[in-house]
Amino acid sequence: MGEPASPAPLRVGILGIGGYTGAELLRLVLGHPRLSLAWAGARENAGRRLGDVLPGTEGVAGVAELRIEAFVEEDAARLAETIDVVFACLPHAASARACAALYRAGLRVVDLSADFRLRDRAVYEEWYGPHPAPELLAAAVYGQPELHREELPGARLIAAPGCYPTSSVLPLAPLVAAGLVEIEGVVIDAKSGVSGAGRSPSPVTHLPEASEGLRPYKVAGTHRHVPEIEQELSRAAGAELRVTFTPHLAPMSRGISTTAYARARAGATAERCREAARARYASGLVSVLPEGRLPDTLWVRGSARAHVAYALDPRTSIVVAMCAIDNLARGASAQALQALNLALGWPDALGLPEVGLFP
Repeated sequence: MGEPASPAPLRVGILGIGGYTGAELLRLVLGHPRLSLAWAGARENAGRRLGDVLPGTEGVAGVAELRIEAFVEEDAARLAETIDVVFACLPHAASARACAALYRAGLRVVDLSADFRLRDRAVYEEWYGPHPAPELLAAAVYGQPELHREELPGARLIAAPGCYPTSSVLPLAPLVAAGLVEIEGVVIDAKSGVSGAGRSPSPVTHLPEASEGLRPYKVAGTHRHVPEIEQELSRAAGAELRVTFTPHLAPMSRGISTTAYARARAGATAERCREAARARYASGLVSVLPEGRLPDTLWVRGSARAHVAYALDPRTSIVVAMCAIDNLARGASAQALQALNLALGWPDALGLPEVGLFP
């Protein structure tokens, strides 16, 4: 008897394919053994060849010649006949409207905007304005695979986490859950590559302004990722938690290096922090580095993995929790695909790069 036939790959659509997260998703979907790209959507690039918008696809059979289509909500039912899952890489509010239409048409939807990350409608509207589809907030599952593993199987609406929340929550969540650090006075310092600002150029993101500088921005609790970080850390701690979060723009294309500071509780050591993280991340794509090795964005560039590490300053009794990720991969598109893997009952790492690009 012959080998049983492999199941047909799921047909994927990417809405907002011309941006950085859309392009990264394209790369990952094309390398996934159980997915196939069936539809490409965008607003500004509608009607163009994909190869003209993303020249790296030239020569890839069936990809470069694909025509990018505009999307309106009335198209959702038609798309549901030709695709199975959609990744939405759109700005907030616009994404909620598109995702709501696609979800109601029966599609599985993975949203890379902030629209379904926050559980509390009032909190969302405080930071982002009126929510276009608040009735779907309860249906969405926060797509952080290692911390929401039990909720993701079968999920039809997945809210992919933000990049800064990913690099902030991953090193801290095991510590607050295990009671190793105080939950008051947590300070998070994060530095991101310029791709985090998106593909549209601005005065502070073009090469002469970004390549030789390092600058903080949206300081003192004004960055929109603050409530997402606090939501997830409060969930891990089982108590309300507030953080001081300072992001910086770093002179590199991709990557986030985050260093967080929390006061150690009695008995906390760096090794106990590593043990708590190893236990929490026994499954998934988080690597807990051994003593003496610190995270470096170089080693996770292009990878779906996060590297976390811990140290304890004995002079101040401060635990230093560190994390490095690729903001476009683990911080966005690869994590979204990892969450989809879990939703479908597949292994975390299926189709995902675990080794970074080097050098």
